[in-house]
Amino acid sequence: MKQVIVITGASSGFGRLAAEALAKAGHTVYASMRATTTRNAPAVAQMAEFSRQHGVDLRAVELDVLSQESVDAGIAKVIADTGRIDVIVHNAGHMAFGPAEAFTPEQYAQLYDSNVLGTQRVNRAVLPQMRKQKRGLVAWVSSSSSAGGTPPYLAPYFAAKAAMDAIAVQYARELSGWGIETSIIVPGAFTSGTNHFEHAGHPADASVLDAYENGPNAGLAERIQKAFAAIVPPDADVSLVAQAIVDIVDAPFGKRPFRVHVDPTQDGADVGFAVLDRIRAEMLHRVGMSELLTPRSY
Repeated sequence: MKQVIVITGASSGFGRLAAEALAKAGHTVYASMRATTTRNAPAVAQMAEFSRQHGVDLRAVELDVLSQESVDAGIAKVIADTGRIDVIVHNAGHMAFGPAEAFTPEQYAQLYDSNVLGTQRVNRAVLPQMRKQKRGLVAWVSSSSSAGGTPPYLAPYFAAKAAMDAIAVQYARELSGWGIETSIIVPGAFTSGTNHFEHAGHPADASVLDAYENGPNAGLAERIQKAFAAIVPPDADVSLVAQAIVDIVDAPFGKRPFRVHVDPTQDGADVGFAVLDRIRAEMLHRVGMSELLTPRSY
């Protein structure tokens, strides 16, 4: 069934791949991004050409997850165009790389704003429409770092993704009574096909950074980047993340998986999340709220 889908942070990386794959699967896809008339204007033009060449319905829409005004305007446009929103894919985010101490509190807040608060702004704009429809899917692009192996020098990013994942789980329970499903996609590390490392932020406190670069852990940053490159298989295909999202969207209501792992490094997140999700589900059974584990059908 053709669905109306909004993907945040879709100018490149996972979001761009998922937008194109979902459009080719027959859906109406709004690839949201900021700066559609300036920095991301080439991406907008490329998407228009992609739609023409493939005969699909892929549309770019201005939406900055850091601005509630921008989010509200972007979602309002989608609803005005189509009358509904069936799927929201929370993909927008930003990575930062460096010693935890060298990031200022303001930088931590910026990472949290992009990776966590942005999802809240979007949900507050989208969910009233989904509750009205009594049907919808909220898909979250999480990270294997939230329950798997976590090398150092990525603390702000890992913390933000863990917070987003925890919020996704709570939303799943609260939205199930409205017939709104939740699926969490958990990618592992990919060193090609995305721009995570290329666009990663860096510490602002140069004096602390210098201390680390010349201290007992000198060279650790380079070791970590080489280690990532070494454990990611050469045939790791980032498009598998996009395909996982397509498979979730195309699954029948009530049959969509709660969590899907796409992890070429096999860092153990599938084991960690299996335990966490089971403990959380068992608690709902203990307190007599097990009905929250299954979306209500209207």
